[in-house]
Amino acid sequence: MLKTTFLMGLMTALLVFLGDYVGGTGGMTFMLAFAILSNLFIYWNSDKMVIRQYGARQVTREEAPGLWNIVAGLTRRAGLPMPKVCIINSPVPNAFATGRNASHAAVCVTTGLLDLLTPRELSGVLGHELSHIRHNDILIGTVAAGMAGIISYLARFLMFFGPRRDRDDSSGIGGLLIVLLTPLVALIIQLAVSRTREYMADESGGSLCGDPDALADALAKIESVARMHTMPNATESTAHLFIISPFSARDAKALFSTHPSTENRIARLRAEAQAMRAAGKIDPIV
Repeated sequence: MLKTTFLMGLMTALLVFLGDYVGGTGGMTFMLAFAILSNLFIYWNSDKMVIRQYGARQVTREEAPGLWNIVAGLTRRAGLPMPKVCIINSPVPNAFATGRNASHAAVCVTTGLLDLLTPRELSGVLGHELSHIRHNDILIGTVAAGMAGIISYLARFLMFFGPRRDRDDSSGIGGLLIVLLTPLVALIIQLAVSRTREYMADESGGSLCGDPDALADALAKIESVARMHTMPNATESTAHLFIISPFSARDAKALFSTHPSTENRIARLRAEAQAMRAAGKIDPIV
């Protein structure tokens, strides 16, 4: 909640700056009101924005029994409410969880992921995503994505209006700051959504599915395909939500990835599996 409050406060400050740059006191007042309304809208609707951006479609147990049953089994084991289960029509294998809390959460997977993974491996991926829900990572991640999208759009839009008339901006510093806002927002997300959270979700997800090797095998498969392709509609502001960066490794945007090395993640999961095996705690849910 502290991180979410900080991000919303930062969003308000950036929008007020944009308002002052374009319209002076009147612009600041308008943007302050807009920021307050945007904060409320983002908190309640950012998950819907992300789901709509990627064209995710909610499915029932009858429509996707294999996927739905794995999610149901994992949520029972984790003591979580059943989230919405959604499928994205994309051949690029990936997955993410979104929502403001466990009672309003959604787990989204691509058709490419369903085609690529075995049920055992899929349980590892879903365990990872449900761990994000259990640890409340989805609130900060979803709000950050919604905040970044609005600020980036407004920064590009307002740049064309230029500074207010009474501002001496002959040096173009104000315009330069506006141009820099978009990558700044991406950087903010990288700082707000720590790579440590991915390691924690891997560890917890491996334990939740009862077999860390299943998640390790899944990550290896996803990486081998996803690194060659970029997810359609992928943006820097939502990249942190996915289990693996939605940008291909050959894409320059991959340099800004919020994700740790897949090789390191797999190594940690193998070590976790070995420790669980030694303790007799391997208990695959599938």
